[in-house]
Amino acid sequence: MTEDELIITLKDVRRLNYCSSGARAWFKRHDLDWLDFLRNGIPASKMLATNDALAAKLVEFVKNGQ
Repeated sequence: MTEDELIITLKDVRRLNYCSSGARAWFKRHDLDWLDFLRNGIPASKMLATNDALAAKLVEFVKNGQ
């Protein structure tokens, strides 16, 4: 599965013990749509495009099926 196909959800965020309020602030800081994320998730490629270490850690976590 490529990063374009991999969808990150709030469930994934919580499984990595990232808090929702911190994630919401992260989305705002990167000008990403929080409500769309809640409804549909976000492609891993879009998260990685932020060049943020926390996003990369989350994507890697989900890719490894943890």
